[in-house]
Amino acid sequence: MLDTDIYAITSEEHSLGRSNIEVVQELIKAGVKIIQYREKEKKKLYKYQECIKIRELTREAGVVFIVNDDIDLALAVDADGVHVGQEDLPVEEVRRLVGKDMIIGLSTHSPEQARDAEKRGADYIGVGPVFATNTKKDVCAPVGLEYVEYVVKNIKIPFVAIGGIKEHNIAEVKKRGASCFAMVTEIVGAKDIPAKIKALREKLS
Repeated sequence: MLDTDIYAITSEEHSLGRSNIEVVQELIKAGVKIIQYREKEKKKLYKYQECIKIRELTREAGVVFIVNDDIDLALAVDADGVHVGQEDLPVEEVRRLVGKDMIIGLSTHSPEQARDAEKRGADYIGVGPVFATNTKKDVCAPVGLEYVEYVVKNIKIPFVAIGGIKEHNIAEVKKRGASCFAMVTEIVGAKDIPAKIKALREKLS
């Protein structure tokens, strides 16, 4: 499920005037295999309409489609998964709502939260923020590369490193054992998205 390198997350306000649909098309063209839809401020109907279109595009391309936070939206558009945070519904409740087949991701910021996520049945965890990030309004302080190392050694479920990861520091995160990297502005804010993905992959190889 996370057996890929780049985990792309949408953010229309950082997309240089492009719509999320245009960005998703570029991501698919660049060979990205996991795309998360994350829009905090939009009205639900607008998000639903966008996600229906993104679901079509991702399904056609064999790309895993994850919806951030909105469990009802994930169900309505038949997404592959939903990603929740520490202050959202507990993983067990999410599982009860979405059924056994939907992927559940959970953001974690500490060893305790990682262990708890594993125990509760999350399918994968977000590990971060590795570096300082301004993409989210309510973000916690960076947890650093040590937390990545802890997860590599102690947690058995897959994880994606997230938070302030850029072309200039992605190799450093890989060196600590991460193999899947989530990015928002670094990708959606690039003028040429396929070229940016290519540059990131060159750093990883």
